[in-house]
Amino acid sequence: MEALDVLLNRVSVPRLTEPAPNAAQREILFGAALRAPDHGALRPYRFLTVEGEARHRMGDLLAQALTENGGGADEKALDKARLGPLRAPLVVVVIARLTDHFKVPKTEQVITAGCAAHGVLLAAHALGVGAVWRTGELSYSRRVAEGLGLETGEQIIGFLYLGTPQNPPREAPKPDVADFVSAWQGQS
Repeated sequence: MEALDVLLNRVSVPRLTEPAPNAAQREILFGAALRAPDHGALRPYRFLTVEGEARHRMGDLLAQALTENGGGADEKALDKARLGPLRAPLVVVVIARLTDHFKVPKTEQVITAGCAAHGVLLAAHALGVGAVWRTGELSYSRRVAEGLGLETGEQIIGFLYLGTPQNPPREAPKPDVADFVSAWQGQS
């Protein structure tokens, strides 16, 4: 697939089934992540792969975190949390690894981690692998971070769900570029 086709036509594919990306595809997916713009070459990210029975354990962790949030989650919300990781055969947890650096602020490090995640999504599209990036309140839960083994200075950027598309991907919307670009003429 041509690079511009990937960039202009990638869409989220939320309905996924088996099989998950194979070992050769994963090498490409994570290789693409490693090409993210990275001021200072810090590689301020890492990834956890969750598949098989571990997806059930992740669902239990998400439900537990929802319960501990004290929001009085009802059974429907708890079921949704438990079943979330089962929406795809592979869930990739994208983690920003933030460090104090004299030249690279933590904000830039988070952006780099986000670009790494986007690299995975673009490579998935190029390979015909279905992928969607999900976040939500549990992405930012301290309990989820602890349960997944995050260390001090790490934070979850999101969950990438990957698998085989159940349906052909929808056509990418084509917003007018002019609605998002303007020329600055300098200060008056």
